Amino acid sequence: MLSNNRLKREAKTIVAMISMYCREIHGGKMLCGDCVNLQEYALQRLEKCPYQEGKTTCVKCPVHCYKPEMREKVRQVMRYAGPRMLFKHPILAVLHLLDGIQEKPNKKRQAG
Repeated sequence: MLSNNRLKREAKTIVAMISMYCREIHGGKMLCGDCVNLQEYALQRLEKCPYQEGKTTCVKCPVHCYKPEMREKVRQVMRYAGPRMLFKHPILAVLHLLDGIQEKPNKKRQAG
């Protein structure tokens, strides 16, 4: 479970992007099986991100934790949904752009 507001917002953003993409490209009212799998995979990767609250956007991350096939699917979703987010989810879009300003992610500090 995501414990940090930044990661919760990142999860909300990817869910919105996949929903928009699937609805408009695949034409259903609900997510298709491929998009459900992609969303579950993306949320799982986000939950296991080693940078957690120090996370930048994935495109700027030095660790690419997505399998190449899934990474390409997310790229397709983002290419389509990214520009449209400004009209459908403007706050999430602007916050995502601001998160991308951070150049390098900061590693999560270990307790101890």
